[in-house]
Amino acid sequence: AAIVHPGRHVTWYGDDAQRSRAIAILNALLGSWGAKGGFFLPSGVDVPPYPAPPLPKPQRPAIDGAGSRYPLADETLASGLCDATLAGTPYKARGWLVYGTNLLQSLPQPQKTLEAIHALDLLVVIDVLPVEIAGYADVVLPECTYLERYDDLYAGAFRTPFVALRQPAVEPMYDSKPGWWMAKELAKRLDPEAYFPWKHIEEYLDRRLQGLNLNLADMKKRGVVVYPAGDTTLPPDHKFDTPSGKVELYSRVLAEMGVDPVPKYYPKPEPPEGHFRLLFGRSPLHTFGRTTNNRVLGSVVRENEVWIHNRAAAALGVRPGERVRLVNQDGAKSAPVRARVTNRIRPDCVYMVHGFGHTARNLRFTAGRGASTTGLVTRVSVDPLMGGTGMFNNFVRIEKEA
Repeated sequence: AAIVHPGRHVTWYGDDAQRSRAIAILNALLGSWGAKGGFFLPSGVDVPPYPAPPLPKPQRPAIDGAGSRYPLADETLASGLCDATLAGTPYKARGWLVYGTNLLQSLPQPQKTLEAIHALDLLVVIDVLPVEIAGYADVVLPECTYLERYDDLYAGAFRTPFVALRQPAVEPMYDSKPGWWMAKELAKRLDPEAYFPWKHIEEYLDRRLQGLNLNLADMKKRGVVVYPAGDTTLPPDHKFDTPSGKVELYSRVLAEMGVDPVPKYYPKPEPPEGHFRLLFGRSPLHTFGRTTNNRVLGSVVRENEVWIHNRAAAALGVRPGERVRLVNQDGAKSAPVRARVTNRIRPDCVYMVHGFGHTARNLRFTAGRGASTTGLVTRVSVDPLMGGTGMFNNFVRIEKEA
């Protein structure tokens, strides 16, 4: 079988639910689902939960619009949370607890994020790094790193199923604490302690492992337990998660919602004269902005570059390695960034790795290195079905650094 890979960054132009459907349909027509050489059926391990009371059902709808305004959204929409905080509807958001997410670098339209932050009564930030958003927090709870803490058991669905334990290799430094400790201590003070009935994370982990006929003491030595792989191909009687149980090229569910039951192509805005479409992604050596302050990884990739096609660079007189600035359609300007002149990009686009251009001074190694893509994303196209923010509708021109 052949596959058309959907990619990892799926929010492009604001019609991404339908674009992703189109890719899935194309793969179905190619016979890729559950076929050898195509998309395999993953297997997982069902790890029993720790016994605890059932969580109460929310009395109000999700403030971010997931499941209501955006009917197909099944995860929290950070951009929807910002919008609701600014609008004060469907109810007023009084506080955010932000865990391990530097919203001022990860969300588009950072000025709007700042306005939402200023509208709050309380902002609590939990992070392992002194990132930009921590500078706006009323309370910062410093978390210890993954080498200093336990995390929950990991048992994702893969070709070969497994259960893995992340355990501390060294003691936490300074006053940093693990996330599980913060959650349990907050529960003591805010009354939902019944949902954390264990005394220590080791008790919690051991109880869950017992459901697999394992124990924590043995798991500390083994680290990972691998299970036999299941059948990765589709059986003849396989039922897909659709009303018919089959691959549906035409979706009756979407038709009843009043949207296109079959994906349609709608033209996208083109770059104005003298501008390029701004694309961005990740480096294989960095986890977006989470690792750019790491001196080991940063010594390999110290800053990002802007990729520009050979012909476009020649027309602008831009030389390889020359520092330039990007100015978007709304006048937002980047920090200086080196040009990477290449034929491995379309002539009407430029590309940068996301995660650089930090301004938080306590990120001493990475602050001021490279350019931020976030500040150049001043326009978004929101997918009406699942609320994803399409960010590839921003255009930039190149200014040579004086």
